[in-house]
Amino acid sequence: MLKRVMCAALAVPLCCAAAEPDTWISTDRPDFVDSPDVVGKGRLQLETGFQQSKEDRSTPLLLRVGLADNLELRLDSDGRVTDRSDPARPHGWADTALSVKWHLRDGEGSTPSVGLIMQADFASGSREFKGNGTRPSLRVPMEWDLPHELTLGVMPGYYLDRDERGRHVSTAMFGVTLAKSLSERTYAFVELAAPRIARSRDGGSTSSFDFGGGYSLTRDLHLDAGFMVGLNRHTPDLAFTVGLSVRM
Repeated sequence: MLKRVMCAALAVPLCCAAAEPDTWISTDRPDFVDSPDVVGKGRLQLETGFQQSKEDRSTPLLLRVGLADNLELRLDSDGRVTDRSDPARPHGWADTALSVKWHLRDGEGSTPSVGLIMQADFASGSREFKGNGTRPSLRVPMEWDLPHELTLGVMPGYYLDRDERGRHVSTAMFGVTLAKSLSERTYAFVELAAPRIARSRDGGSTSSFDFGGGYSLTRDLHLDAGFMVGLNRHTPDLAFTVGLSVRM
């Protein structure tokens, strides 16, 4: 099913995009911290990419559907995955997640723009990459506009994982990112990300220092790139990603 969704989405010609809106496209990639913004009622946004580390290779995909001016439905997956740490190089499809993002409030003065993302990851992938059961999670992206074209983003979150025995494992997540607008079309960012905060007996924590940026070819078409440097033994030493996002 995921393969059909990806192929259909990628086949949508860019020339069919709606007339350019007043705002520039805002994406949730390539950094870990999501934006509190939503795509807007009646709009579709596809965010695709390629990511590689010493351990694996993947083709992440996020499809965002605007249900209302402050609400969107999201289909998320790491797409096609190859395990590069195994000499046999097993490959297959990653699990799929379904979520909703609610834009709770706009920023004003010293108060941030705030969003809420409620998600469920389903054990829908190939045998080698399938998770254990349905795993719910919650994220709260917040964003402050600072002087000198700077933006500060913070995102705490909670994820209820399952181990191989089906036991529930509570983990946290946290990220903070600082972005600089270099022009109307271009930005750069640095970030500290902890996608998984867990006890050693539950697999330990992962953390990385990330940096990168993006360039908007049009108001609806965006290119990005990012690099991730692992900060502990549970995180790949180095990873990189490149991506393309289109709003329709």
